[in-house]
Amino acid sequence: MKVLVTGAAGQVGRALIRLAPEGTELTALDRKQLDLVNETAVKSAITDLKPDLVFNAAAYTAVDKAETDVAAAQTVNGDAVRWLAEAVALRPGGRLVHISTDFVFDGTSPIPYKPASPTSPLSVYGRTKLAGEQAVAQVLGQRGLVVRTSWVYDAVGRNFLNTMLRMMRDGKPLRVVADQIGTPTAAHSIAAVLWGFAGRPDLAGVWHWSDAGVASWYDFAVAIGEEARSLGMLSNGPSVSAIASAEYPMPARRPPFSVLDKCATIEALKLDPVYWRVNLRQVLKEIAGA
Repeated sequence: MKVLVTGAAGQVGRALIRLAPEGTELTALDRKQLDLVNETAVKSAITDLKPDLVFNAAAYTAVDKAETDVAAAQTVNGDAVRWLAEAVALRPGGRLVHISTDFVFDGTSPIPYKPASPTSPLSVYGRTKLAGEQAVAQVLGQRGLVVRTSWVYDAVGRNFLNTMLRMMRDGKPLRVVADQIGTPTAAHSIAAVLWGFAGRPDLAGVWHWSDAGVASWYDFAVAIGEEARSLGMLSNGPSVSAIASAEYPMPARRPPFSVLDKCATIEALKLDPVYWRVNLRQVLKEIAGA
């Protein structure tokens, strides 16, 4: 199977490359190799490479910057996805698996969000990611698949885990919001599920995946400190205080609750999700051994 991965330098893109099944004819393009703001370049990549499957792991993920950089966010998260879908539609049997986000929800639900739950994004980032989802459905129908995930992190890259580690090593007290609830998800976890969907051409539509369990950003930060200290990555236990979102205002509004219901994915792919703190420990061991 010929597979194209966009966003190859990102967290999920790198994980997709690492976990590619043996025998896969894989082409991975980063933003320098594939200009997602150029419609001709996007469509030409599909025409030239002729992939059977495209994983779109590329995204504009600067959530707060997107509030003022609306055009760029819309181009990458919305328009470029439509261009990819239109090019894939011309490939006989071609499929597109697109990665989306829990930020398409407003966080008012008292229970985990199902794939069919009503969407109501609070931010430009969320709205543009939803536009990408809609493009996949409108253009490709049963040949398009969207996987929403949440709070992704990896051993390398700009993410909450690495930011916390850096600040904890500086020894300064941390204040982290405790009233936003979701699920941290390791990049290798979502990548493994994406490859699972690659082997199921009978599946389409919107699906959810995250690691098991729930946490606040405060819980995540405390766990990072505890696990890092147990691995000898930190000399002292960092001071982490819980605060309300109102005490740390950001340009983009975040959903206060964005836990994803992944029961359908578990059943379809026969998976047993790993508790988020177990995967956190695994990623920290990777960082410690680097």
